[in-house]
Amino acid sequence: MDSRIDLRSCTVEELESLSVRLGDKKFRGKQMFTWIHKGIDDIDSMENLSKRFKNELEKVSYIKNMDILKVLESKLDGTRKYLLALNDGNIIESVLMKYKHGNSICISTQVGCKMGCSFCASTIGGVERNLSSGEILGQILTIQKDIGERVSNVVLMGSGEPLDNYEEVLKFLGIINHPLGLNIGMRNITLSTCGIASKLLELAKQKMQITLAISLHAPNDELRNKIMPINKVYNIEKLLDTCKKYIKITNRRVTFEYSLIRGFNDKVEHAIELSEKLKGMLCHVNLIPLNEVEERSLVGSTRETAYEFQKILKKNGIDATIRRELGSDIDAACGQLRKSYIEKMKK
Repeated sequence: MDSRIDLRSCTVEELESLSVRLGDKKFRGKQMFTWIHKGIDDIDSMENLSKRFKNELEKVSYIKNMDILKVLESKLDGTRKYLLALNDGNIIESVLMKYKHGNSICISTQVGCKMGCSFCASTIGGVERNLSSGEILGQILTIQKDIGERVSNVVLMGSGEPLDNYEEVLKFLGIINHPLGLNIGMRNITLSTCGIASKLLELAKQKMQITLAISLHAPNDELRNKIMPINKVYNIEKLLDTCKKYIKITNRRVTFEYSLIRGFNDKVEHAIELSEKLKGMLCHVNLIPLNEVEERSLVGSTRETAYEFQKILKKNGIDATIRRELGSDIDAACGQLRKSYIEKMKK
């Protein structure tokens, strides 16, 4: 295990303290922070630092914390799926999505996931460990360098539950929002969670302008219990009550993600029930065509069913959209590429 400091995990203040500790001026910290977020991956590339200081820095720290193992690019829409190897040999996935308004990246916050949602490939095999703030950031820096373009929107919706890695995720959000760094606005960041209610209230107190996306996927406890084990800890009533408190504290609209599963949660009565549950809330429903996972028996609903479901929600005053399908030809389901790579290495 490398005992040196991962500079990508450092705030400006931490780099300033490190500079002083190594016998240089405090302002070197800001210089280092700027270089790191320009995407360099070796200390020697910091051109305005003295050779002596860089030599001392190399003894106690490093920058590069991952390598690109594999890239799959969609022939349909240019979506790029990345398989990334961390310094300790663990593997994660990230996805780059191209839109007219700019590049968006879907990043992981853990190696694997322990939440056990039955429609997700990331949770097969459980969780290995949390990612550091620098490893979460490293996904953006690595992909930006690969494509030679800026990423303007970030979605924490890859492998892992962000609120199960709360402290590192919070630190990461502060780092990428810093004006000397990537300077990505909070309104351009979406955090997706399966609904750890206690952490949601902690997040609300930060009063950040991020978009909160709640993985709901069912209109009642009976159905949600079958596909999302977290519901047995925080049921729908508790979760929605917490969301209302979050909205009141932050004055931000909440998005509810709803994967349509054929014959399970996509019927007319489910749309009506969901409408009743969300009535009066400052919210939006994102209907998601299910990415089918080989190990699961769940099948996605038809596009026609999705439109009908959306129509019912809108008729009942609930704002709803159907997510555009991206990268459907490159193992779109989160965790699939990592899982297949690990299985291949075991053979």
